[in-house]
Amino acid sequence: MAKWLTQEWLDEGKKLAETQPERPGATARMQYVVTGGPDGDVKYYWVLENGKLVESRLGDLADAEVTLTESYEDAMRIQKGELDANAAFMQGRVKVTGNMAKLMSLLPITNSAEYKALQSEILAATEF
Repeated sequence: MAKWLTQEWLDEGKKLAETQPERPGATARMQYVVTGGPDGDVKYYWVLENGKLVESRLGDLADAEVTLTESYEDAMRIQKGELDANAAFMQGRVKVTGNMAKLMSLLPITNSAEYKALQSEILAATEF
């Protein structure tokens, strides 16, 4: 089991995501900022190309198209499936900067059966 918000956890998620179907046009460079954690703030990023996660690393992505910032507590609740990411965004609990249209174009993926199954697999492999 990989500890949440570590490079090992990101690597495990990327490996599990290899089974996701290709989704033409679902391409984005996304920065995540999780604030107020026990070890301070954590930054990581994803690079998606046609629905495939091609890069998932701790740190800053200089040319991110979208940045999502959320508290440690909300991020954990989202990861555990206790808080819907879309609802958290609508409530202002997830702050988004950058290309909002790009982010909105990815939302249908999060409702797919394949993505929901992936989230369950990642949760089962995560130590909080």
